[in-house]
Amino acid sequence: MRRFLFVLATLLAAAPPALARNYEFLAAPQTDLNRVYRVDRVTGEMTACQYGPKEGTFGVTVCFGPGEGAGRQDPSDFGLVASRHEREAGVFRVDFRTGATSVCYVFEDKVVCTPPERAPAR
Repeated sequence: MRRFLFVLATLLAAAPPALARNYEFLAAPQTDLNRVYRVDRVTGEMTACQYGPKEGTFGVTVCFGPGEGAGRQDPSDFGLVASRHEREAGVFRVDFRTGATSVCYVFEDKVVCTPPERAPAR
């Protein structure tokens, strides 16, 4: 019994901790845009990053912080959904608990989102 507990404790100590998925990432559907959106799955806060050329280097990562409507929301279960429109630069932020949806995109130097809306019940 002692040996069993020792082996069990050793295995548990060696096992990697279970990691929660704090963020979800999704590429913009626009086929000539290298932008990736990120949403915090609990707070709904949105950011985006993309490649930017820079002379004398391989380039830089350019990131856009949250702007109007893209900041922290009431805690929930958020995710990202892309349209299939090949020229669409934005993505949908969805609240899986309430069904509310916002459209988020980069405007100037920030990610902005429309106010969340839900389709009316039938």
